Amino acid sequence: MPLLVRSRGAEVGARTQRIKGLDSALALFILDLDSELLFVGDAGTTEPSRPSRRIGVEWTNHYQPVPWVRLDLDLAYTQARFTDYDPVGSYIPGAPTMVGAAGITLGGEAGWFGGLRWRYFGPRPLIEDGSVWSGPTSLFNARVGYVFENGLKLQLDGFNIFNTQASQIDYFYQSQLRNEAIPVNDVHFHPVEPFALRFTLAKAF
Repeated sequence: MPLLVRSRGAEVGARTQRIKGLDSALALFILDLDSELLFVGDAGTTEPSRPSRRIGVEWTNHYQPVPWVRLDLDLAYTQARFTDYDPVGSYIPGAPTMVGAAGITLGGEAGWFGGLRWRYFGPRPLIEDGSVWSGPTSLFNARVGYVFENGLKLQLDGFNIFNTQASQIDYFYQSQLRNEAIPVNDVHFHPVEPFALRFTLAKAF
């Protein structure tokens, strides 16, 4: 198996700045891979798999109505499928259909600043036939702080501020617990980190 495999892609899009302060772009893309890397649950690693194709659209937006306010919104929709025929199915495990991110940032070079950010991963197929899917993951992080004229910065970050119970990533493979007589196929997941705070004190020279 070669170290690198061939990929082929194309993209077409448009960008506009007709609205003052807004930079918006829309792009359509296609990407073909000769081999897709898939996670192997019992080995904890990845292995080369079947050829695949992704077709999708991306929409990115950055808006600054006034110097101390910045808004952004990024959305992407992708259809990811294996391209060769196999009776097990054509879905690519772990490939989300929809992802998104948005945020608002307030403040300038000095004084008070803050922000709120949202990150979203849509449901993902966990097996090639599409019979098992993960749930969506939607997280919010926040930040507030103050920058003094001498370069001293105080900053408080809040992670997963709504303490959302969700998965960072999910896998579907065979495993066996102590109370199980035989191995069973099941969903395995890494949970998102619970609500947490971080205080930062920094000085710019």
